[in-house]
Parts: sequence; C-alpha cells; structure tokens
Amino acid sequence: MAVCPLCNSLKELKVYCSNCNIQMEDSGKVSDFLDSYGHYNDEETVKMGDGYPNTARDQICPHLFVCKDCGYDVVKFIQEE
Repeated sequence: MAVCPLCNSLKELKVYCSNCNIQMEDSGKVSDFLDSYGHYNDEETVKMGDGYPNTARDQICPHLFVCKDCGYDVVKFIQEE
C-alpha cells in the first residue's frame, strides 16, 4: 500500500508563492477541507470523493499550499510511495 510522503512526514516539499515568492505552508490534504469528518474514512473512500478523478488510480495525494502573506493557494499532487 502506497503512502503520501508529506502526510506521513517522510519528506518536505518547498513551494513558493507565485505572487510574493515566499515559502507557502502545506495545509494538508484537500479532502480534509471538503469533509470535516473525512479523515475518519479509509483512504480509498476519501479519494473517491476528493474531486480529482485519478487520485486513487495514479496513487497521488492532492495537498493544498497556502501563502500566509497574500492568501494565494495552489494544489500540488504528491506521488505516493
């Protein structure tokens, strides 16, 4: 079973804001923002409702990165390992 290296603190990804060029904060999985109780579900169920059609098949985890300075946000797809 593949796991997300960011969710499991195995790796860190530095993403910089395209507006301010400061390092953005990893706010976690996008699915955590869609359903406040989603983290209680198994990962495959969460991936079926995360809004991205290929997350389960391609074993990717969508993470939300947010700029604390200007509020810009972006989703990065993290390859599970």
